[in-house]
Amino acid sequence: MLSIARSFLSLALIAILVSPALTSESDHRYQEGDHVTLWVNKVGPYNNPQETYNYHSLPFCHPSGNAAHKWGGLGEVLGGNELIDSLIEIKFQKNIDKEAICQFELEEGKVKQFKDAIESSYWFEFFIDDLPLWGFVGELRSDKNSDLRKHVLYTHKNIVIQYNKDQIIHVNLTQDSQSSLEVGKKLELTYSVKWIPTNVTFGRRFDVYLDYPFFEHQIHWFSIFNSFMMVIFLTGLVSMILMRTLRNDYAKYAREDDDLETLERDANEESGWKLIHGDVFRPTRSLALLSAVVGTGAQLALLILLVILFAIVGMLYIGRGSIVTTFIVCYAFTSFISGYVSGGMYSRSGGKYWIKGMILTASLFPFMCFGIGFILNTIAIFYGSLAAIPFGTMVVVFVIWAFISLPLVLLGTVVGRNWSGAPNNPCRVKTIPRPIPEKKWYLTPSVVSLMGGLLPFGSIFIEMYFVFTSFWNYKVYYVYGFMLLVFVILVIVTVCVTIVGTYFLLNAENYHWQWTSFFSAASTAVYVYLYSIYYYHVKTKMSGFFQTSFYFGYTLMFCLGLGILCGAVGFLGSNLFVRRIYRNIKCD
Repeated sequence: MLSIARSFLSLALIAILVSPALTSESDHRYQEGDHVTLWVNKVGPYNNPQETYNYHSLPFCHPSGNAAHKWGGLGEVLGGNELIDSLIEIKFQKNIDKEAICQFELEEGKVKQFKDAIESSYWFEFFIDDLPLWGFVGELRSDKNSDLRKHVLYTHKNIVIQYNKDQIIHVNLTQDSQSSLEVGKKLELTYSVKWIPTNVTFGRRFDVYLDYPFFEHQIHWFSIFNSFMMVIFLTGLVSMILMRTLRNDYAKYAREDDDLETLERDANEESGWKLIHGDVFRPTRSLALLSAVVGTGAQLALLILLVILFAIVGMLYIGRGSIVTTFIVCYAFTSFISGYVSGGMYSRSGGKYWIKGMILTASLFPFMCFGIGFILNTIAIFYGSLAAIPFGTMVVVFVIWAFISLPLVLLGTVVGRNWSGAPNNPCRVKTIPRPIPEKKWYLTPSVVSLMGGLLPFGSIFIEMYFVFTSFWNYKVYYVYGFMLLVFVILVIVTVCVTIVGTYFLLNAENYHWQWTSFFSAASTAVYVYLYSIYYYHVKTKMSGFFQTSFYFGYTLMFCLGLGILCGAVGFLGSNLFVRRIYRNIKCD
């Protein structure tokens, strides 16, 4: 395993050494007159964030010469970025009044492409020294002589760059010189560059991209406070009601000086969860699958915690694709946890086919994501979009899974079976299963499962709005401290609600609590997905098969992970609760 890690580290170092990026850009320091590269990235409809294409897919003229490509990390490629040197001449601290980029003649096909792009509100993205610039291709203007709207193309780009000593701090792009689109017309694309000194430090140069009024609005703080009060209420509810009831039940079992008549009367009056002590630890159906999803959920919980902490400490939102890269790497190296939890749980419950459980644990969630990603990738390839993942990148992701994640799951499964796999049930399981009596509809496992996700969803409802808005509406999410608090609140609320649901189910003399506790917590993801449907139709202007597929595909991938995470947290909390309450009763 160490040799594999060293190999990956060596490859990363080699990639850095052979990178075509200039030294001045890599260390973000320039001398007067140094060349500053303007990288062109992508274009696409403004209302469809994932529908992006190569910048030169529009019929802009290509500058003469071989344009270099800048390949970022794994996360940048997965994010659909392809940076190409524009070959525009920009010198550090050298102003340019007006220079020509290129000239080209408008043919009928080019006019149609530009008009379609303008009608779809196409925007483009450039980068200078890892700082983004955005602009629109053109606009529709009202014609004074008719009711028709005229398509105009922006032909001049004003680039303003602010610098502090030898470092670039801010960049800005404005456009003018609108030109109408007419077949046979010759257009000249031009640019100008203006350098302005500033006192803003390099460490704060990304602050201009952060929307403080939006993310730090009072409603955001109120949502955190509201969720915190929900935690206090639920924990108090569990403590006062459940613990009080259980204490009364324990008191009956603790009496040793009662006469025979009292004992017989208590036995006749005994009902609820105490009657099923001989069945409550009976191995559930699809034990290998349950162990796999619980192990994967435990891994995802740790993974999310680590990524949030790294984002807080390392400000990962600054780098292109840094969050995705961190997620993939952390997922690979936390795979030991999923194997350990899954292997131990499967062995404790009497499972015999541990290899089957290990394979399910290692492959279930990644292969579900791969299946969704494969469909989306096929759509992206059909549309010729940058969202299509290159074959080489897919090979890299598979290698990470096959040579890091899979071996760690295997190691975790072996360690879990040997260290925590011994059966330790407080009560012996009876040979013949006890019949489950019919109860009212609201005490059935399906209703308990469906209702269990309402309060956890309520605790993260507002945060989901900010997360969705940042991902689908061009806002940089940077308040990971809020996300950490919401994540902790979600875990606590999920555990409390699932414990309450499990207690009601056991009191209904239904001992099929394992899958019910999992689905009760996992149903939070169902409500998140329903909210995503509302968000799509009410809060966005997305349209088209491409963007709709990517929106609901990505959201489905997210909700699968959220459901597995919450389900595992709910099951583990309920498992501790069930073992705790049956530990103090006298089992036959």
